[in-house]
Amino acid sequence: MNTDSTDVTVIGAGLSGLAAAKLLKEHGQNVLVLEARGRVGGRLYTVKDERIDYVDLGGAYVGPTQDRVLRFARELGIQTHLNDGSGDSLFYTKGRARRFVGVKQPMWSIAAYLDLNNLYRTLDRMVKQVPAEAPWQAPNAREWDAMTVQQFYDKIIWTKEAMFCAMELVEQIVCCEPNEASLLWFLWYLASGDGLLRILLIGNGAEERKWVGGSQQLCQKAMERIGIESVLLNHPVCRITQGLNDVSVHDVYANKYNSKYVILAIPTSTQSKILYDPPLPSGKTQLMQRAPMGRVIKTFMYYERAFWREKGISGCISIDDPDSLVGGTMEDLKQDGSHPAIMGFIVGDKVLSAQKKSKKERQLIIQEQYYRVFGSEEALYPIHYEEFDWTQEQWSEGGFSSTLPPGYLTKYGSDIRSPVGRLYFAGTEAACHWSGYMDGAVEAGERAAREILGASGQLSKDEIWKEEQEDPEVKATPLGLTFWEQRLPSVPEFLVITGFTTATSLAGLCYYLYLKYRK
Repeated sequence: MNTDSTDVTVIGAGLSGLAAAKLLKEHGQNVLVLEARGRVGGRLYTVKDERIDYVDLGGAYVGPTQDRVLRFARELGIQTHLNDGSGDSLFYTKGRARRFVGVKQPMWSIAAYLDLNNLYRTLDRMVKQVPAEAPWQAPNAREWDAMTVQQFYDKIIWTKEAMFCAMELVEQIVCCEPNEASLLWFLWYLASGDGLLRILLIGNGAEERKWVGGSQQLCQKAMERIGIESVLLNHPVCRITQGLNDVSVHDVYANKYNSKYVILAIPTSTQSKILYDPPLPSGKTQLMQRAPMGRVIKTFMYYERAFWREKGISGCISIDDPDSLVGGTMEDLKQDGSHPAIMGFIVGDKVLSAQKKSKKERQLIIQEQYYRVFGSEEALYPIHYEEFDWTQEQWSEGGFSSTLPPGYLTKYGSDIRSPVGRLYFAGTEAACHWSGYMDGAVEAGERAAREILGASGQLSKDEIWKEEQEDPEVKATPLGLTFWEQRLPSVPEFLVITGFTTATSLAGLCYYLYLKYRK
């Protein structure tokens, strides 16, 4: 039985836990990191294969305003490369693929176009009212938290085409169905990511760049900085006991690790797998029980060449087809343009149907789907296929992030990052900015580390919440709706305008005929 004592024990060797451990180590703290898996990285998982070089089966992208993880990577000597977002996107619906540029799919009617525009505009206005640091303080917090995103959609969306696009926003961004998520929580998730447009865009957006060599090396190189001997793999934690002056952490092998403080840097729902003595406050436990992870299978279809590029297509596809498994795609290329692939997400309820099929069956369905969308027989002949089902990963339980159903963000949201005695909480779900992303993981990990440094007298309260400087190379430009996007009518307003115009015209015609033919 191990009973060595350290200053801080960190549970979880994902990006958040290792960011916390690295900062503590730099401040002279003796740190031990316990990881349940046989690898570091958490939801960052890079697989190497001579056929494809490497592939990020977990988190992969980074972009402007994600300054914490960009600074963290620069400290470790890790570089990024640009994602090529040039070319047209495709919207496949009603058996046809239509080209478009931007983030909004082309609509089949004026009503559907106005409907989708009004959705984006309404979400933009609502997101601006939600404080990223405390969404429960939004002016309409209780009203918005009392309904699902689907209930909100049912109130403002009039057309079937716009409803599909609206549902896809939730499915592709947070990997759940609109009827599962609180409206307030979804608005906060968008607010934490600098708004809907920033999250959706490639250039100047969340998917502008990838890591040269893969994302998992952020954790691998952080572990080297901390000291490989200080990171214990294959050590699942089962119990935490708090005393007056220390904390004991027990793993499943009956090892005991004593420290002054503990950081839990694991998903909110996974925290409930640990027994706590004394028990955690009810707000914490209630939150853990109601924060399921999203459902996602990440897939990659590799080809000899990027045949879609020859047609001027970027590889970004939105697919409205009940028989499809993949709803949205992007192209995946290495920095030199080699190893071209189409990356597609199976998300939400489609994961449930996909899991009833074998890996080979899923591959055949997806490549047939790409054949229909691209209109190219080359899509039928991939040279390699990769996938990873995050719902089958017991220490993540899904991805990209946890979801809160209606009613709980306003009740228990403030408990998500609040310390309990000598326990501190990290993980990307506990971030204020870019929650669910790598940047949020670094923010939450470093914030928890600074809270401990504050509790031990090494930092003042003013130094715990630290503003991050804009990255010197990856700079953001402002985003916003255009003049017309802000002023176009909604469908109800359009009906009123056209109805008034028609009625006025008919009245004028009747009056003219009356004057002309009256006796």
